[in-house]
Amino acid sequence: MMDGCVIVTWRCPFHCKMCSIWQHPSVPSEEFAPSVLEKLPRMNAVNITGGEPFEREDLEEIVRILVPKCRRIVFSTNGWYTERIVAMARRFPEAGFRISLEGLQAANDALRGVPGGFERGMETLRQLQELGCKDVGVAITLSGTNHQDLLPLYRLAREKGLEFATAAAHNSFYFHKQDNVLEDRTGVAAALDELVGCMLAENSPKSWARAYFNNGLKGYVLGQPRPLPCRAGSSNFFVDPYANVLPCNGMAEAMVMGNLAEASSFEEIWNSPRAREVRSAVAACQRQCWMMGTASPAIKSHPLKVGGWILRRWI
Repeated sequence: MMDGCVIVTWRCPFHCKMCSIWQHPSVPSEEFAPSVLEKLPRMNAVNITGGEPFEREDLEEIVRILVPKCRRIVFSTNGWYTERIVAMARRFPEAGFRISLEGLQAANDALRGVPGGFERGMETLRQLQELGCKDVGVAITLSGTNHQDLLPLYRLAREKGLEFATAAAHNSFYFHKQDNVLEDRTGVAAALDELVGCMLAENSPKSWARAYFNNGLKGYVLGQPRPLPCRAGSSNFFVDPYANVLPCNGMAEAMVMGNLAEASSFEEIWNSPRAREVRSAVAACQRQCWMMGTASPAIKSHPLKVGGWILRRWI
């Protein structure tokens, strides 16, 4: 069964240095109607992301359509809209939430461009836990300027009983970035080594699986080739705010397989000649991003399953 990622909007109130989505917002009237998602197939899990997904006023309608279609839903959010996020958790208590924090307060607020972002994110996490949500965690995107905060943030997350996900800054059409440079690769790799050691020391198979993932992330940071061929566009897909179906969000250019609003069914897109062309392009992709963020929420039983960058927030 496939995994899906639904990018509900390009709108975002944050001004992250490693992402320029906020400079290219979608127009609400041009974003897909929730009913379009009725065409999606049964999936293992769905990540709801953006931009900032809680910018959409009809997000609950989107979730209600997706819930019967998958085993698990996880929101990737900056945590700014605390009331909206907690209200969603009340309506869908089984959903997962990953709050993006790029380190402790100083590093996070500098990198994400919004003073108070760290405190707001932590408050959102606190309220979600207070509500009784079980699948709540932190997600960090590593760069040469925040890797010193990796271990302190991990320890803070573990202290508070939070999940913890990682990725590394990179370039793609999705982020409207081609100038991200992963500085101090040796320092980033060393921080990941420490993280792997901490995870392996825990008495938890889930932590051991995450250690495996982060060891692979270290390989990406050091420029090592991916160990397995990419399965983006075969075992997973993305839907963008305009209902375009994509194989992943990590390529230099968007590779559109088809448009869900225009097609009679998802299968029409998935089995089309254009989809085969896109999969051929994926097979030829040299981005080496498998360990950069491709583990699915099924990592407990399938730790080698692959997909696109944003899926790292599901772990």
